[in-house]
Amino acid sequence: MSDTKPELAPPQLNVGGHANVQRQLHSFHITMIGFCSGIGTGLFIGAGSAYAAAGPAGLLLAYCIVGLVLWCVMQSIAELATLIPTAGSFPHWATRFIDPAVGFSLAISYGYCYTIAIASEASAAAVLVSYWTDITPAVVVTVSLALILIINLLSVKFYGDSEVVTGMIKVLCFCGLVIVAIVITAGGGPKGEPIGFYYWYDPGAWTDYNGIKGSTGHFLGVLSALINASFSFIGVETVVISAAESRNPHRDIPKSAKRVTIRIGFFYILGALLISMIVDPTNPNLVSGTGNAKSSPWVIAIEQAGIKILPSIVNACILVSAWSAGNSYCWVGSRMIVAMTTDRQLPQLFGRTWSNGVPWVAVIVAWLFGPLAYLSLGSGGPSQAFNWLLNLSTVAGLIAWATLCFCYIRFYAALQAQGVSRDSFPWKAPFQPYAAWIGFIGATIITFISGFGVFLKGNWSTSSFIASYIGIPIFIVPIIVWKLVYKTKFLRASEIDLWSGRLYDPTHYDSGSEEQKGRSGVGKRVLRAIF
Repeated sequence: MSDTKPELAPPQLNVGGHANVQRQLHSFHITMIGFCSGIGTGLFIGAGSAYAAAGPAGLLLAYCIVGLVLWCVMQSIAELATLIPTAGSFPHWATRFIDPAVGFSLAISYGYCYTIAIASEASAAAVLVSYWTDITPAVVVTVSLALILIINLLSVKFYGDSEVVTGMIKVLCFCGLVIVAIVITAGGGPKGEPIGFYYWYDPGAWTDYNGIKGSTGHFLGVLSALINASFSFIGVETVVISAAESRNPHRDIPKSAKRVTIRIGFFYILGALLISMIVDPTNPNLVSGTGNAKSSPWVIAIEQAGIKILPSIVNACILVSAWSAGNSYCWVGSRMIVAMTTDRQLPQLFGRTWSNGVPWVAVIVAWLFGPLAYLSLGSGGPSQAFNWLLNLSTVAGLIAWATLCFCYIRFYAALQAQGVSRDSFPWKAPFQPYAAWIGFIGATIITFISGFGVFLKGNWSTSSFIASYIGIPIFIVPIIVWKLVYKTKFLRASEIDLWSGRLYDPTHYDSGSEEQKGRSGVGKRVLRAIF
């Protein structure tokens, strides 16, 4: 296959995915963003309701399925980001490889997925603090939102540094939980009662969802767990957005794509297995309220084992995770807004940056969705608000996964149509285009079953139905409006631009010596040794 490329001119700012942001993220920043970014209450708390719905085997199966879908998504978008590291990345690819209308809609859908998630994490933080004190949630929400805004208005390097610090806390916390879980199952806790795989036999490996007996109830339990598992996984893909602000995306993004396998196996699959060993799936505290600190399966297991002090330490780590995830979501939301300005889908006002490359208008606009967390002060309480925000952001995230995989499918078709070989790329993702198809189909199926529970007899809830499926029309309506106004057409494979933004010039990135300077310091050398 031929690979004749046109002369590559320096990219023009604020056009075609290129914004006035700065490449300040070092390799160790990308490593921690890829390994820990987005890990929040979904992993530490949300797994509890999934476990109660599906049981030990159902939880493990659900996490494996969603993990496979995420892995396929990551391989697809990481190859694109390595080749075309543009600002915001996601909506620009949809505009460029599918249809400008889809790019516009994806920016809105994915943007609100993350801007709303700022509120969900701030809301969760309010309930986490209630584990220790009766302080009004308004104070906690206000402090959380203020910290998120301050960090995001500083240079992206400070954002990267904050992700390194909080990421290390998450990793250490989870490693500690792994050790504690093994000790508990072996009978090493104060009560000295070994558990092993007891809960796999009593009450059993599967749970009868909504009282439905037999294989049908077990199957529905797994479907329910898929939704909760998706909330835990969504956010892993955000590392790809950092390509536009990475010092060397050709090297760092492929590394992150490869490490996602470790992240899925370590945090999610291993976590699901350990939860199934230390907590009874029929424990009522698991469903005492999503977002409630005491509904965390880890905290429940530690308290049942009679271990003192440790529950408070775990909750403190979960609180840091919630704030870190909210911080990450604000950063992602602002970059979606910037991406819309570079593709001329928003006024250039929203793409304005300070001298340090921070798109301050976009940051403020994204952050303004955070105060939705004050919904937790209403009559429904924090848990109800958290549930609503969780459902809204999960569906939007799944739609984005499916769309991004379709972007790769169209990109791959363009390569075939134009006779361009992938051997010319800085990095080729494995199992393509099959991985992209698996990611597209898997994410689409999970999206459509996200609210299946309301259709069961006696379970109808208008509010739950809206929360589960409102993301679909929010994605479709902007596409229709954009096409009616601008008359755009679905791009043919032979017409797709495969060259703009492909940075071959090594001067775009730091040299190895500069990268080594970026790694200086004890903490950074430790990260380098580990990762």
